[in-house]
Order: sequence, then C-alpha cells, then structure tokens
Amino acid sequence: MQIHFVVHDEGDSVGVVVVEGLKAGTRLNGWIMDQDKMMEFDAKSDIPIGHKLAIRPIAKGDTIMKYGTDIGRAVADIGAGEHLHVHNVKTKRW
Repeated sequence: MQIHFVVHDEGDSVGVVVVEGLKAGTRLNGWIMDQDKMMEFDAKSDIPIGHKLAIRPIAKGDTIMKYGTDIGRAVADIGAGEHLHVHNVKTKRW
C-alpha cells in the first residue's frame, strides 16, 4: 500500500503530501506516525508534494494544527482532502 501523506499526531488537522502529482479524486492513504495508524479518504484538490492537506473538515476561524503545533487559522472553510496553503490559511502573528 502506498502512503500518500503523513500526519504527526491524530490531534493534528493536517497532513503533508509525500508523493509527486497527487490529483483530485485519488483515494489517499495516510500514516499517523505517533499512533502508528492509517487513515484514508479521497483527495478533493490537486496537491503538490510537501504541501498540506486537511485530514478532517476545518471551519473558517479554526486553529490549524501541524506536528502538534498551532500554525495559523483557517480563513475559509476547508474540507477533508483539500489543499491548505496561503489561499485558506493565515498566520496569527499579524
């Protein structure tokens, strides 16, 4: 089984894509490292390698967690399997 994304902890809201050319509609396999568990769902966006994807629905204004750390807030609703980047996540620093 190919792993498409990794998640540090099941409390995180995002995973990181670890394959090239991930296309919307792909059935994704993800590995939650700390718990050594797998999860799967469909990609809703094309997502480049190294970029984040939502592993659960995220509402506008929610805190985004990656590697157990607050990395910002959602500025739009984001569905599971969607790409997270500067268009829908902003820092809380300013």
